[in-house]
Amino acid sequence: MARFLAGVASALLLTAAGLFWWRSSSAADIVPIPVAQAATIAQVPLPEPPAATEKTREEKRFSRYDRDKDGAVSRDEYLRSRRTAYAKLDINGDGVLSFEEYAVKSVTKYASVDADKSGALTPEEFAKTRIVRKTRPKPNCPPPPPPADDAEG
Repeated sequence: MARFLAGVASALLLTAAGLFWWRSSSAADIVPIPVAQAATIAQVPLPEPPAATEKTREEKRFSRYDRDKDGAVSRDEYLRSRRTAYAKLDINGDGVLSFEEYAVKSVTKYASVDADKSGALTPEEFAKTRIVRKTRPKPNCPPPPPPADDAEG
């Protein structure tokens, strides 16, 4: 127990020494300015900082769609994201989306949870198909106050 207390005391002493050393070294770096010079510095107007351009959400979205940056979104540019999503689903690349290609995730999930390969899911197997959603982090807010009791008892 004595070693523990000695360790805590030495840690506190080292922390205090470091704090005093830091304070003394930062105070030595400060160079005082004469009062007359400080008055002239305060009178010099500073240039205005450049104004930041704030794009709205729609302007940003428009910029993402306008691939060739000609100031207009063509039909091909507008449908590009849909074509990309369609191409990912069209596994065999024939340009025709079959039901199996459309439902590939569901078909794969069904096959993976059907452990006995009976073609039907038992309640235990069906429970494995549950969608697990990620929870959003809650902001650091205090809990709401409890409701006030209006009834007198």
